Amino acid sequence: MPFAHLILLALVQGVTEFLPISSSAHLVLVPLLTGWRDQGVLIDVAMHVGTLAAVLIYFHRDTRGLFLALLASLGVRPAGRRLGDQQTAYRRLFWALVLATIPVVMVGLAFKLTGLIDMLRRVEVIATTSIVFGLVLWWADRRGATARGFDDIKLKAALLIGLAQVLALIPGTSRSGITMTAARALGFNRPSAARFSMLLAIPTILAAGGLEMLELLQLGTDAPWSDALLAAGLSFLFALAAIGGLMRWLRHADFTIFVVYRVLLGAGLF
Repeated sequence: MPFAHLILLALVQGVTEFLPISSSAHLVLVPLLTGWRDQGVLIDVAMHVGTLAAVLIYFHRDTRGLFLALLASLGVRPAGRRLGDQQTAYRRLFWALVLATIPVVMVGLAFKLTGLIDMLRRVEVIATTSIVFGLVLWWADRRGATARGFDDIKLKAALLIGLAQVLALIPGTSRSGITMTAARALGFNRPSAARFSMLLAIPTILAAGGLEMLELLQLGTDAPWSDALLAAGLSFLFALAAIGGLMRWLRHADFTIFVVYRVLLGAGLF
């Protein structure tokens, strides 16, 4: 695969995976604008691995706490460590993320088995959802309170955000966008909404990657592994920059710039 092709794909996947602007809306533009053939499932898996690594490293304190919470839930307690208030909070967060992931896994599997995902991957669908859910994000960001912080995310709120995430199965909706929209509508401040959305990406990407791995196992040893390694590394770098930029932006600004971009993108696709 040409190097320029890999760079563009990794840039699109890495940046748009976590910004509330929809990666699927942008990925559909690549073949339309370039005429390139589909990159294949191996490159898709590699780019997911890269973006997953980015969120794990950026939120390394959270991911470390969640890993220890997982061990504690399994009855494993590392030697020399005691469960304090912080680890108890991470245990609650761990189960909140699990609960929030269940709806999209169940519905996503149904979409995959029925072929509905492929049926919805049309330009007019992506254009519509880019505009509609962009405006919904603007509405939620404008009316949502900012009194609730990250520690206020409990199981009920996590489930509601997880149910909203199901809408991201419709191409163009944006997984990060719809989860941040739900969190803002529930009154969580912008950095907390973004942080939970990013952490929720971990089990969601793992679930989606698991399905892709089943297809990948059929490729055999002739798969372009060198291209995949490069794609993973590039998407990691782009995703890490995107996450850091978004988190810094939301400390002092709102989502309006992303809403305007989505509306313009949808209009352009039409």
